[in-house]
This record gives sequence, structure tokens and C-alpha cells, in this order.
Amino acid sequence: MSTAELKAASEPDPERDAEPDPGRDEGGAVDVAGPDSCPGGSAEVGAASPDRCPDGSAEAEAAAPDAHPDGPVESTPPTSRFRRALTLTCVFALLLVGAGLLFQARQLTDTTATSNHALTDTSATTQVIGDVSNTLGKVFSYVPQDTRATEDAAKELLGGRAAGQYIALFGEVRQRVADQKLSLTTHVVRAGVTRLTHDTAELLVFLDQRAQRDGKPATTAAAQLSITAQLADGHWQITDIRAR
Repeated sequence: MSTAELKAASEPDPERDAEPDPGRDEGGAVDVAGPDSCPGGSAEVGAASPDRCPDGSAEAEAAAPDAHPDGPVESTPPTSRFRRALTLTCVFALLLVGAGLLFQARQLTDTTATSNHALTDTSATTQVIGDVSNTLGKVFSYVPQDTRATEDAAKELLGGRAAGQYIALFGEVRQRVADQKLSLTTHVVRAGVTRLTHDTAELLVFLDQRAQRDGKPATTAAAQLSITAQLADGHWQITDIRAR
């Protein structure tokens, strides 16, 4: 054996001393099957998915990203949404009705509303309408032969601002009544009490007035007055007259 042969014999042979590769068969083919390979040990390379077996089954298949862990998500049916909206609408309507009733109840319990006896005291309402109607009929009716009776009635039945108003008005027409022989007759057509307390009343009065001059046809005119009256000694006295 030569030195070269000895040296060659003493040097390790890489191919001879290498351990057999478990992934290589005897024919030298490399087994490329990995953890996802089919149970039969074969793997297909090509159009088939790398993690799916030829028979279509997959041993390791990842879940879809949008899949729900507890199962598919069910959408709310349209009927349920409609019922829910209808319920909310009904609740809202009931709240509005309740608020309105509460407001009306508060108005009825208000001291201003409850103090108006015109809504409840029929007897007092009838009395104030009668007294005011009689007063207006007397103080706004006169004849040219006797205006003194009208003035005396006004002094007795009128008070406050109404008395001053009447004196100023009648002072202007007194001479004209005598010169033109003017007659005036006043009738209350309708009267209503808008507010009534134990001693104060407010009324809306509609009048018909018939005027006639000597030798001429009579004329009729309508008038509307707002009246304020005060209770004095059991009688309602007019304290303010306003034309409307």
C-alpha cells in the first residue's frame, strides 16, 4: 500500500460515513411529505391545494377569518324591527298624552282658574248679567223732554271710571238732544260673564240702539261693550265701560 493509498484509506469518506437520511429512500428519492401530507404518505404538487388531499378532504383547514366562533350570526328579521319601532312610537305617544293631561290638570287647579265663579256659580252669574243689563238700558236711553232722569240713574248706577266717562259723554249730547228732539232706546241683546269673583265681574255685552229724530224715521245700530262691574250693597255697579 502506497502512501497515497494509506492516506486515502485513513481519510474519512463523506459519502460512506454519512448516516442514512430517513427522508430519502433507497432509490434516492426525497420524501417531501410534511405534517400536512395525506395519511397514505403521498403528496401532490400542482393545481391541488398544498394542504388538501386528492380525495378532497383536509386534515388541517384554517377557519374563515369572518366566521363566528359560536356559529353563524343571524340578522334581525324585518318584522322584529317593525314591532320594536311601533312599540317605541306608542310609548312616545302615551308620554305626550300624559304630559298634556298633566298640563290641563295643573291649569284646572290653578288659583286663577278656580277663582272664576262664572264657571260654577250660576246664581251669581245670572244676577250680574241682570243688574248690568238694566243699568245699560237706563243710562243709554233718553227722551228730549226729560234728560234729568237719565242723569240721575247714571249717578246711582255707575261708579269709578264709568261715572266720569258718562258725565263727559252726556255733556256733549245733552244740548243736541234738546235741539234735534232726539230719542234713544237701548236694549241688551246678549251678555256673557267672562270672569266673576266674589265682588268683581267682567262682561261682554251686545246692544241694539234705536235712535229717532223728530219727524224722521228711526235708525237702528249695534254696539259691543266690555263692562267691568263691582258688587256694592248687594248690587252690581258698572265701574268701567269700553267700546269694542
